[in-house]
Amino acid sequence: MGLAGLPDMRPVIYIISDSIGETAELVARAAASQFNHGNVDIRRVPYVTHPEEIPEIIEEARGFPSIIVFTVVLPELRETLLREAARHDIPAVDIMGPVMAALSRVTTATPKLEPGLMRKVDEEYFRRVEAIEFAVKYDDGKDPRGITQADIVVLGVSRTGKTPLCMYLAHKGIKAANIPLVPEVPPPEEIFNIPPHRLIGLVIDPGKLLSIRRERLRTLGLPADADYANQERILKELAYAEEIMRRAGCSVIDVTNKAVEETAGRVLEIYYRGKRYAAETS
Repeated sequence: MGLAGLPDMRPVIYIISDSIGETAELVARAAASQFNHGNVDIRRVPYVTHPEEIPEIIEEARGFPSIIVFTVVLPELRETLLREAARHDIPAVDIMGPVMAALSRVTTATPKLEPGLMRKVDEEYFRRVEAIEFAVKYDDGKDPRGITQADIVVLGVSRTGKTPLCMYLAHKGIKAANIPLVPEVPPPEEIFNIPPHRLIGLVIDPGKLLSIRRERLRTLGLPADADYANQERILKELAYAEEIMRRAGCSVIDVTNKAVEETAGRVLEIYYRGKRYAAETS
């Protein structure tokens, strides 16, 4: 005979959650592995958000030697679940409740009682990681295919801070690619089809750029009078870049003496404002 006088049956663990139930299932599987090689059925019931749903789940669980493992944050749901499980003598294990109660004793913060917060945090983390990998892969025009996949494409001559900007945006979960503008190399045609709010051009004072490039050559141990740091060459590059930006119709930001955080803030303002406008007019 099995549990509570029932014939031998495979035990069932019901995973009940107001989100997807991953946390409760991990705990249940870890515990079950200690008994008969984890030979149990695990039935996940996700997105339970109303007390009215509980009796039906309990009624099904009554037909098996079962236990309930749950993660719910709403007090009304938890109370209903514990009450109904006790009424039918079904063991119920609250994964979240005791930990939240303990935390409430040592912090002045109030719990948000919002289902699925952990999943939202995980999704945000992985979105940032994906954006960082994207920024590395499509840095400095390495692969033009990134242009069509990017949330934001950054244009500019060398040493205008395109790469640091893209990495900063990536940490905000924004996929950013950057394209260097060089007079001798035609830009990818794809940039002329990108909406203005997703295409950002960076410009800079010629004197400031000259100083930055000379310092760059110095750190590399190269002659300071190289064409890369020649004032006439810099003026030519900037004029060419501004013409490309004008043709592409992109938003232009002067990065002279601006910190990357300041530039990124302006980029995000342009991006989200344009995104909202596109959504409203579509």
